[in-house]
Amino acid sequence: MPAKVLDSFALIAYFRDEPGAETMENLLVSAGKKDSPLLMTDVNYAEVKYSIVKKDGAAAWAEAAKVLQGLPIDFHSTTRALADAAADFKARFKLSLADAFAAALAKERKAELVTGDLEFKALEREIKVQWLK
Repeated sequence: MPAKVLDSFALIAYFRDEPGAETMENLLVSAGKKDSPLLMTDVNYAEVKYSIVKKDGAAAWAEAAKVLQGLPIDFHSTTRALADAAADFKARFKLSLADAFAAALAKERKAELVTGDLEFKALEREIKVQWLK
């Protein structure tokens, strides 16, 4: 199984039980069984926290943060190389900065990006995308 990178859309769908949550649950279970964690940048983590706090409140984030500690996800800090790749994606495509970091990590790791965010449609020639349904 190729490595998989999560953008914030995927993790938010999981926490809010939105469309794609079941696929995310299956990916998380599989990652845990295979000892092959999913990947996410700290920038995307920040976007998940911000989105949950803003829409659902601090108590919802506190619960999500507890759950997050037990999930098979490795969080990656940014590096200058990752930031350069993200800046390149942002300059060439209509993406949020957090999405650009997710795409950059997927490219760096030769991984699939797991998302339901249609902003990534334009990047399908650059990175492999697993679409949440």
